[in-house]
Amino acid sequence: MPSTAQCFCTLLAPIWQSCAVKATRAKVPSTPLARTRRARRLNAELSLGYPDAVCELDFTTPLELSVATILSAQCTDARVNVVTPALFARYPTASDYAGASVEELEEYVRTTGFFRNKAASLKGLGRALVEEFDGEVPRTLAELVTLPGFGRKTANVVLGNAFGIPGITVDTHLGRLVRRWGLTDEEDPVKVERDLNAMLPPAVWTDFSTRVIYHGRRVCDARKPACGACYLAPLCPSYGLGPTDPVVAAELVKGSERDHLLALAGIA
Repeated sequence: MPSTAQCFCTLLAPIWQSCAVKATRAKVPSTPLARTRRARRLNAELSLGYPDAVCELDFTTPLELSVATILSAQCTDARVNVVTPALFARYPTASDYAGASVEELEEYVRTTGFFRNKAASLKGLGRALVEEFDGEVPRTLAELVTLPGFGRKTANVVLGNAFGIPGITVDTHLGRLVRRWGLTDEEDPVKVERDLNAMLPPAVWTDFSTRVIYHGRRVCDARKPACGACYLAPLCPSYGLGPTDPVVAAELVKGSERDHLLALAGIA
């Protein structure tokens, strides 16, 4: 018969095996050069954690991505992806949105929240595209931000993911994480975008944005970040905002990449 001590050790073994080396809180980068170096290091590490990251909104055309991004405001991408197949089938062109009944549009997008405003934006988007751009989504930031339902965030999503034109997408996840990492103190999305543009080469802007958003959704939650299971913890001045115990933190990590992310953090 095994002893009580042996039984106890057997029970604890999986926990011991899963415990990563705890990080110490990184210093906030204090100069522009230090922030640039930290941003580029984070970009390299994010590419290891999320090598296959892509826009999580389902689309096949620039118009579909424009519509989906408008609907994603205050709504999860998963919910938008449930709604859009029927919407895209009913309204395949800009002229279809322009001629749509607002009431019918509202019914299609109701479950995404703020459905009246979103339906009005979609109809306005269709009309603007037909009247000003021959029914096609334009390819410049300056033109895109004139469209109903568009701001810089939506424009950069469309530019980067539909046209391959790099842009930093400052959504709530990206803004939260880059402030936690000490890359900027700015709250205004335009100023955050400006700061990051100065630190990172244009070629990585879109991928960096997508990967930061992935990390915000899977690991660095707004209310309870999984600090003790975050492989970026050694680079993070905000380490400790969430639980630092690896076992506790590991339970907070979400997504299909979970096992890979935990392995990067040294957690079996």
